[in-house]
Amino acid sequence: MKTNPITPPPELLDQWCMDATLGSWRDIATQAAQWGADQELEACVEWFDNQSLVYHRDLEYALRAARRPKPPSLKEQALDELIAAERLYPADWSTIRRALEALDD
Repeated sequence: MKTNPITPPPELLDQWCMDATLGSWRDIATQAAQWGADQELEACVEWFDNQSLVYHRDLEYALRAARRPKPPSLKEQALDELIAAERLYPADWSTIRRALEALDD
């Protein structure tokens, strides 16, 4: 039986099912979707490489960055939470804001 190139192989699915950090079927389905999307992204990058198009190598990196953005840093997450707290509980949050903004990402 031929499988779709973006369908995870059975061995990988078995591995995810045995992984204790993936607690639910939803987590496993999410992992499988991300894996398939990564396969598609790599196929697109390979297609660009095989074309006789003139392009900068930066296009490959830009494509990956656009399609696989980095998750927000802990600092960014904390600032988002602070913004939400400021709306719910008006107070002087400036000390916490300055401390967070002073941190590296």
